[in-house]
Amino acid sequence: MIYQGHIVDVLAHEIFDGALVVEDKRIVAIKREKLPEREKPYPYIMPGFIDSHVHIESSMMVPHEFARIAVSHGTIGVVADPHEIANVLGVEGVNFMIRSGHLAQFNFCFGAPSCVPALGGEIETSGATIDADDIEHLIARDDIGFLAEMMNYPGVLSGDKEVMRKIEVAKRYGKPVDGHAPGLTGQLRERYAAAGITTDHECSTLEEGLSCIKAGMKVIIREGCAAKNYESLSPLIRDYPEQVMLCTDDCHPEDFVREHINAIVKRALADGYDLWNILQAACINPQQHYHLNWGLLQEGDPATFIMVDDIGPKFKVLNTIIQGMEVFNYNSSSLAMYAQLTTSAFKGDGLDYPNNFAATPLTEDDIFYKIKPGDTEHIIHAIDGSLTTGHDVVHVTGSLFSETYPWLEVQKIVVYNRYKKGAKPNIGLVRGFGITHGAIAGSVAHDCHNIVAIGSNDTYIVRAINRIIEMEGGLVVESADEENDIPLPIAGVMAPLTGHELAFRTMIMREKVQSIGCTMKAPFITMAFMALSVIPDLKITDRYLLDTKNMQIIE
Repeated sequence: MIYQGHIVDVLAHEIFDGALVVEDKRIVAIKREKLPEREKPYPYIMPGFIDSHVHIESSMMVPHEFARIAVSHGTIGVVADPHEIANVLGVEGVNFMIRSGHLAQFNFCFGAPSCVPALGGEIETSGATIDADDIEHLIARDDIGFLAEMMNYPGVLSGDKEVMRKIEVAKRYGKPVDGHAPGLTGQLRERYAAAGITTDHECSTLEEGLSCIKAGMKVIIREGCAAKNYESLSPLIRDYPEQVMLCTDDCHPEDFVREHINAIVKRALADGYDLWNILQAACINPQQHYHLNWGLLQEGDPATFIMVDDIGPKFKVLNTIIQGMEVFNYNSSSLAMYAQLTTSAFKGDGLDYPNNFAATPLTEDDIFYKIKPGDTEHIIHAIDGSLTTGHDVVHVTGSLFSETYPWLEVQKIVVYNRYKKGAKPNIGLVRGFGITHGAIAGSVAHDCHNIVAIGSNDTYIVRAINRIIEMEGGLVVESADEENDIPLPIAGVMAPLTGHELAFRTMIMREKVQSIGCTMKAPFITMAFMALSVIPDLKITDRYLLDTKNMQIIE
């Protein structure tokens, strides 16, 4: 097969006219030659983009469906942390993701989840545990490429034996160790890096990014659905192009069907950053850092590349080729259908709907929360577009739910252990969602994925939680006159649906959430992160309200 066009050589920093000769899934020759005249413009042929840190589960798609959407955006591979499903199912969940990935003509580099659960069972309840012995077995496998984000940074800094053993295993096998240490700078950052941790995708300020680079780490610039750090960190593309990569971390279906890493590349081009620096971050650095050979458009490389109509900020992906197979063609969607995307693809290929769900229904009495004058209440202050939260301390002089109280948006948040029958729900307070007449709930709650719900009164909250239990996982919006939901039967976090169907259904759900007063752009994602115990400042698990900045339990 011969592909003609303007060849973008990312290693030589050169664009020239020529042809690629592809045989047996590899580029056997690259010829410089004058292109024959024709009416239709020739495409630019270039390496494909790589998402350097993503939790596929957050798309609610199984990996082979995620791949079908990704290739339409010029993404040829992802560095994926199956941390979410691992918290539900352990190693079984990791194996499910790998099996599903085999159904797609796509490049997956899966990691061994390092923190399952994130901070240990005394803080929150997960569905499974992955200890250092499990990590040893996973890291030794050829289909595991790295130790996934070490979010227990207090354990690293204190030299926790179990944590350090996991890191040492990865180092012994020569596999990279990903980091997760929001807000860490100076000597603490240097100590964290010195343990053998080589990346961080949690930097939200330029100071943090520079601190990482100074410590010898690579910064993975994140522009996802809930956390958006490109604007703060993009100068690193100009100043330290060999030390940065790009990622989405968590991408919701509604956004993912529209764009992926290509959106970050376009934005960087529009901001005037050098093309070669951008492609260094989007294409080269991930392959070099994770020891991947997915193709950089050189002779002998895998025949994996994309064709675009332009190299300006408004470029369009025309074709995606992976190992010699055209998996996306802008003018022919049928060519992208290289995997069966119905439930038969699961059953026929040995995939099922693994889950871990034992919660029993609640009553309104179960979520009673008494507040009286004189109490001191700690309120989670949710911020749209951010994983971090504020920590508001309020000395109650009247009822928080009184019409005379100035913060009418303060509401209950409930986190309910879904892995144990008869568990007691944990109840706290949150502001920022603005729900006035209804409730939302989900079994997607990072990282342990217990049930989380927020609402304007107990009736709505309980109804929403009980619907999640009935479905054994999903998302729910409750209002006075109707109930809308999306079942997620695969570990309570994914569905056997196409990406576009999920996008449509989540769009409808977002409209329903807006109809009950919430104006957040990503309400379910933001709610899911209210339970993430390794992100500051105040979070709630199924067991405790936690000051995550100082790692202290609030009684």
